[in-house]
Amino acid sequence: MGAKVNFSVDGRMVIDPNGVDTHEVVDDLVTRMRASYYLLGVLLTKYGKAKVSLPGGCVIGQRPIDLHIKGLESLGAKVDVKYGIITAEAPNGLHGSEIYLDVVSVGATVNIMLAAIKAEGNTTIVNAAKEPHIVDLANFLNMMGAKIKGAGTDTIRIKGVKSLSSCSYTVIPDQIETGTLMIATAATRGDLLIKNAIAPHMEALSAKLIETGAYVEAGDDYIRVSADKRLKKANIKTLPYPGFPTDLQQPMTTLLSTAMGTSTIVENIYEDRFKHAYELRRMGANITTEGRVMVVEGVESLYGTNVTATDLRAGAALIIAGLMADGVTTISNVKYIDRGYNCYEKKLSTIGADIKRISVDE
Repeated sequence: MGAKVNFSVDGRMVIDPNGVDTHEVVDDLVTRMRASYYLLGVLLTKYGKAKVSLPGGCVIGQRPIDLHIKGLESLGAKVDVKYGIITAEAPNGLHGSEIYLDVVSVGATVNIMLAAIKAEGNTTIVNAAKEPHIVDLANFLNMMGAKIKGAGTDTIRIKGVKSLSSCSYTVIPDQIETGTLMIATAATRGDLLIKNAIAPHMEALSAKLIETGAYVEAGDDYIRVSADKRLKKANIKTLPYPGFPTDLQQPMTTLLSTAMGTSTIVENIYEDRFKHAYELRRMGANITTEGRVMVVEGVESLYGTNVTATDLRAGAALIIAGLMADGVTTISNVKYIDRGYNCYEKKLSTIGADIKRISVDE
């Protein structure tokens, strides 16, 4: 789009947007990533119009953008979807409005926030998502001059401002990467201290791990997880935050596959997020699925074989399964895993995992 973006070895990212001179983003990169739809709110704010390809992402069920469109239209935009492209325009500018989300949606909440920060007047989002990264986004935008209140509750209020300015900001730790490490530790009967973790963000998972018999210790800026015996069954229902995260359902399935007893998992967010069950069955797991319900009968152990990552979190679940299993596990389609876990095999190697990335030829 014309921006200059630089990464440094110490984990810093510097963005200079002065070269951005287009409201159209319709290339192939957009279709590879779900989060591309956030450009709608951003470009509407910057230019009063936007043209963005429909986003891609993991195939885990219906992921409509109707709430995004409803929110943008409530702010005064005219939105049209044709030939795989979303076109939005606000010829009279964006104006504050009260927007009720029929379903709690992180994506829609974010897009409306991005569009409303410079809209004329006041915007209220009712039944807004409450995830930690919603709060993080609000804090970031406020540092740039936005006026947002209520993030982290189900009602967010935004007073439009004339302009934003640059800032420096530290992003919160990734809740799902933290949770994946916690699950992997308990599943392999390890002992791991995870630094720079925000324990209150992980309370739903911590409670479930403790229920299975794992040990979880939460500090101000760390979480320690350990297990020294076979874990027990647990029942899980995925829910919007602060409930159990859908993004940790698949890794948790792997842990429960060798737990004592029968566990039941209900997926309330996405209707097609059980594809990992087939791959885990190839490794010896005893799992049955019906609709949005999965029943996991714990077995003594898993065994290594060739499996395929069907989506991002399924890939994470298979990595954990490989760490638990007897023998060698080979996971293909790791492009999904790379989307959400940066250099994950290197991180796991530093804490004792026997894992490496190989080319197709190897």
